[in-house]
Formats: sequence, structure tokens, C-alpha cells
Amino acid sequence: MPSPLLTRNTTILLALALAALSAALIALVFGPIPLQVVDVFRALLLPWRDDQDSLTASLVWDLRAPRALLALIVGAALATAGAAMQGLFRNPLADPGLVGVASGSALAAVTMMVAGAMLTLPAVVVPYAVPVAAFCGGLLAAWLAARLASERGETRTATLLLAGLAINAVAGAGIGLLVLWADEAALRNAWFWLFGSLGKAGWTELVICGPILLAIVLWLPREAPALNALLLGESEAGHLGVEVENFKRRILLLVVLAVALCVALAGLIGFVGLIVPHLLRLLLGPDHRLILPASAFGGATLLVLADLASRTVLSPAEIPVGILTALIGGPFFLALLVRLRGRIEAW
Repeated sequence: MPSPLLTRNTTILLALALAALSAALIALVFGPIPLQVVDVFRALLLPWRDDQDSLTASLVWDLRAPRALLALIVGAALATAGAAMQGLFRNPLADPGLVGVASGSALAAVTMMVAGAMLTLPAVVVPYAVPVAAFCGGLLAAWLAARLASERGETRTATLLLAGLAINAVAGAGIGLLVLWADEAALRNAWFWLFGSLGKAGWTELVICGPILLAIVLWLPREAPALNALLLGESEAGHLGVEVENFKRRILLLVVLAVALCVALAGLIGFVGLIVPHLLRLLLGPDHRLILPASAFGGATLLVLADLASRTVLSPAEIPVGILTALIGGPFFLALLVRLRGRIEAW
């Protein structure tokens, strides 16, 4: 007979998975041009039918399906990475961008935008220049932070945090200077990119980067026992059989890779990696065996719904999705903090 705890955890994960799936289906139906639910299901299940409305099929397969799928994957990756960082730093307010990867990606991307406006790049390179620059910039910033925090073969967590904060500050100053030099077109592109957008979602990006992000989301829950042990302290985790230094490097590598890919695909989308795992931790407890997969489903749901709102609230204009994630999560987060203040102090 299954234990009540196992049954409860399974029920929670199934409910969150259903919420993510429902949000994706809602995103396929609603938009500037609303569709009938029956037509959407027919386009999804029978895409080869000759009698289908070509507009419906095009909206579903060319625009909304890749965008909804990208929102699911990016939201899941950011929230899972945030949960892993909170466990690694033993701080429920830690964010996946703490090590400087997001700000490094932003600086590299804006640099490429401004430089691209001044240079004549080959047409085949233009669509990939900014995402590739963002990915490389994020990896470089994270490598620099890890290098600064490495001492005698050990990664000092506190030093890593301080190095990340310094890199964030320098990158922010660099972005500010570049924005002053940017022309109107580059400034407009930088605005949407710096606050996040899923408007450029396509099947090519999903095929190239989707499997990597999905693999990271599926792998991180395997690290849950070690993250649980680390809650007791590094020495205690070592006594329990965790190779702490190798474990920290592995988690950091996975988080950096996930965040760099997310920023390269969708720009800077804040709050998802902080709010989702923190709220779930307050509601469900500190067990990473539940928090990590629950964060994946919760982050996917939040980002899909935020993206739906971003393209419908002021249609035909589009609000950067990063602004909406903050507007959606901030008040809810504050209300929950007020309600659960005693539990937060105990945690």
C-alpha cells in the first residue's frame, strides 16, 4: 500500500502537470485572433486534412504551437534552475542569475545589436548573431565568476555570490552605455530583448535548443538527494557521501547552461526562477525531490500564461513578457509573504 506522502506528492505533481498542459491549450485557442477549440484540436490531431481552414492551421502550427512550446520549456528550465540554485546556496531567495550569466548574456546581446547596426553582416548570420552572442556572453560571465570564486580547488559559495553581483553591476553599466550609443532600431530591439519576448519562437530554435533544455530539466531532479543533504551543510553532506565540490560544479554548469540558452532564446525573463520555486518551497516544504519537478511544471504554467497576456492585453501591440512575469508574480508573492511570515522565519 503506497504511503500517504507518496500519494500526496504524486497528486501535486499531476495537478501541476495538468495546469501546464491546460495553459498551453489555452494559449493555442486565445490570441489577437481567437480560434474555436474544436478547430484547434482538429489542426493538432489531423494536420494533413485537406478541408482545414488554412488560416487556423497556420496560426496553430506556425505561430502559436512553437511559441507555447518554447514558453513551456523556458519556464520549466528557469524555475528548475532557480530551485537548484536556492538549494545550492541554501537560500530560498537565490536566483539563477546570481552568478552573472543573465547579465553577461544581456551585455553580449546588446553589444551585438549595436555592432550589427554599424556593420554589414552576411544575411545568413543575422538571425543567429544575437542569440549566439547572448549564449557565449552568459557562459563567459559565469566562467569568470566561477574562476574568481575558485580557491585551492574549491568553489567558495559566498565568493561566487559576490563575484556574480559585481559582474551584474559591471554588465548593467555596460548595457547603459551601449543603449546611449544605439540607434532607434537597435534600441527598440534591445528594449524587447532586455525584458524578454517569445515572439521569435520557431521550430528551428526548438529543434536545436529544446532537447538540451529538456535534458537539463529532467536531469536536475536526479540531484535532489544531494541537494537535500546539502541543506544540512557542506561538511554533513560530505559525511553522507556527497562529493561536494564536484556536485557544486555540476549544478552550476547545468544552471549556467540552462539560463544562457533561455536568455539566448527569449531574452531576459526575470522572476520565474525566483518566485516559482520559492512559493512552492513555502507551500510544499524543502524536499527537492518534490520541489524540482514541481518547479518545472509551475514555471512552465506561469510563463505560458504570461506570454498569452503579453500578446493579447494590448493587441496588436505586445508587452515584453518579463514585465508581466514581475507584475503577475510580485503582488502574489508579497501577499503570500504576509500570510506565511511565521513559517518563513521557521524555515
